[in-house]
Amino acid sequence: MDFQYFNHLAKVARGEIPAELVFRGGKVVNVFTGEVLQTSVAVTNGTIVGVGDQYVGETEFDLNGKYLCPGFIDGHIHLESTMVTPAELVEQAVQCGTTTYIVDPHEAANVSGADGIDYILDETADVPANVYVMMPSCVPSLPFEDNGCTFDANEMRKYLDNPRVLGLGEVMDYVSTVNAAPAMAEKLALFDGKPKDGHAPMLTGSQLNAYVLAGITNDHECSTPEEVLEKRRLGMHIHVREGSAARNLEAIVCGIVRENQLTDGFSFCTDDKHIEDIRQEGHIDHCVRKAIACGLAPVDAIRMATINTARHYGLHHQLGAIAPGMQADFVVLDDLEHVSIHAVYHKGRDVSGFRAQPKLPQDSPLRRTVYCQPVRPEQLALPVGKTSHVIRIAAGQLVTENECCALPQENGMFVPQGEFSKIAVVERHHNTGKVGVGAVAGFCLHGGAMASTVAHDSHNLSVIGDNDADMLLAAQHLRDIGGGYTLVSGGKILHTVALPIMGLMSDAGFDKVQAELSAMIAKAHEMGVPADVSPLILLSFLALPVIPSLRITPRGLFDVEQMKFIEV
Repeated sequence: MDFQYFNHLAKVARGEIPAELVFRGGKVVNVFTGEVLQTSVAVTNGTIVGVGDQYVGETEFDLNGKYLCPGFIDGHIHLESTMVTPAELVEQAVQCGTTTYIVDPHEAANVSGADGIDYILDETADVPANVYVMMPSCVPSLPFEDNGCTFDANEMRKYLDNPRVLGLGEVMDYVSTVNAAPAMAEKLALFDGKPKDGHAPMLTGSQLNAYVLAGITNDHECSTPEEVLEKRRLGMHIHVREGSAARNLEAIVCGIVRENQLTDGFSFCTDDKHIEDIRQEGHIDHCVRKAIACGLAPVDAIRMATINTARHYGLHHQLGAIAPGMQADFVVLDDLEHVSIHAVYHKGRDVSGFRAQPKLPQDSPLRRTVYCQPVRPEQLALPVGKTSHVIRIAAGQLVTENECCALPQENGMFVPQGEFSKIAVVERHHNTGKVGVGAVAGFCLHGGAMASTVAHDSHNLSVIGDNDADMLLAAQHLRDIGGGYTLVSGGKILHTVALPIMGLMSDAGFDKVQAELSAMIAKAHEMGVPADVSPLILLSFLALPVIPSLRITPRGLFDVEQMKFIEV
């Protein structure tokens, strides 16, 4: 802050001249002391200049006893996973009180490299929120992956001076990290002294120690209180995740309450959350609400949504609290228990009027990213023996089990039926013709097939179903339209959500996307997918070979715990 600017603000803080805005009559949540104080807040030029009832404003707002707390922060989010454009996601989530987003654009980078990252930065440059980026560390997620682009340390260097780039994105390749592989070591060194996001589900013992030693500062993959405690004891900051498929908040927060743990080292994140879930239940406000319902004190839950995250990412001098010098990002709540949002302010301005406008030209290369030949029937054939490896899904979790069992078959070939579905992943970036095929237990889609070009993190074309004809039609349809989700039954396309931007996002508007998604999900449940399984999200993650235990890639079944492919 230069002296002239400070001098102007200081005159307001001293009460010599009026503030631009004063918020009166509210109960201010103080995240430093844990108090809730009846006081006023003065704002000039989007900055909080003073807290106290002595201030006079050119414009004054009477909060009528409502609660004023800092704007919420999402500690780890992939904007692409909402399936709408980044600006549209902000349009929706900012109404839920989320005024700051720590974004890892590795989905876009896996498809389109630096061009994908630049798209995320450009799309969010002028939204009424603070959008920061962590540089994707694992593009591809593992060295053998068949993704669209490679994003290495040399590519990262040109972003180091960007003030919106905070550190290194989630480090999924723990093997390269703990073994100090040169390429990974170079990326870690680039961000020495800065936050480095982790991705270490079930990593424990000496391997976890080495992972923390490498400089990884946080993790969002914890699913049990025991896993949380081990990582907290080693100093890791924990992002408590509540997304669309991975819903870890209840187990973790109940553990915090039961063990009376300090909450300073905890934040909230959504990671991957579909737009329809944000519309229906909220964003970070949903995390706060649910944590309070689990027994956490309201102010502690608000701290986890604000100052804790700001401190971890070095933003605490401007965000995460209501105090002089902080940016005037506020959430006005009708009450603390139900976290009912009355209004949201970014830099002292009401955000309710913000409407995102599409920016990407129709002829952009980011709209042409599906390059593969039609899948041939013989490529879906899956030979089986007396027992076969099967991906066993778990409701509400991204982790899977590697189950060995007898599969239904004819003439030595797998025939999907009952709880067993067939899944195939088709390489879609470079037209290599690779197709991996496996079996899934627990998805239970009957009488059809579902396909997606959202397939973390390489985003190849995944298709799951109980008959080859519908699987082939679903894959072909997504190839023809340039990506998205589709649901097919009896040789007919029932529902499609076109995602023409990198095969990940749509700029058709969230209302249209949400309506079609809702109809598709409802129909999938009618076709047998269990009510506690989120079909689109789950399908999107079955190809990610860094989450235990068994995954499917264009090269076949991959055992994550053994870090090797399984021979059929």
